[in-house]
Amino acid sequence: MTFPLGWTTPLSGIVFGVLFGFVLQRGGLGNGCRLSAQLRLKDWTVFNVMFTAIIVAAGGLYLMQMFGLVKWSELFVPTTFLWATLLGGALIGAGMAVGGYCPGTSVVGATAGRIDGIVFFVGLVVGVVMFAGIFGDIEPFLTAAPGPQGQTLGQLLHIPDWLVLVLLVGGAVLVGWLSRRIATSNQISCAD
Repeated sequence: MTFPLGWTTPLSGIVFGVLFGFVLQRGGLGNGCRLSAQLRLKDWTVFNVMFTAIIVAAGGLYLMQMFGLVKWSELFVPTTFLWATLLGGALIGAGMAVGGYCPGTSVVGATAGRIDGIVFFVGLVVGVVMFAGIFGDIEPFLTAAPGPQGQTLGQLLHIPDWLVLVLLVGGAVLVGWLSRRIATSNQISCAD
């Protein structure tokens, strides 16, 4: 796939990564307090920003497919490995709970000059290097329980893609409504 702009080099990843980081920073996600508050169900900024990004991406892909700009056969949907997902989710979740950052927001926090973001990002790099060093030993465990072979949510649930989009938007609206009701009683301060 060469859409948009025909970029197929790492340049596209760098440009869109910088743009995504800018959006995260403008959304207030360069502050570890926000993610910690989300895990405590006190501040829904992270959910709102990330779920909006998911809906925009899903809707954009759906429209591009509908207008013939993208073919589903050109998109790579990886297989989920259940043990790897459980282990990775537990480790990332623990790191997010302790440090207040996910991998992406740690880069944003670090580039914004936040000391906690820099420390977390350095820890992330060290963790990646350590993981790469032991990957060969744990690869059989991580690939032991493959899930569905490269299916989209619509394929997995046997429902049309438009219905998946409707359900995503409905879920976002419901959580947005609930989070506004909760937010009035749980005000927090995440000053930059």
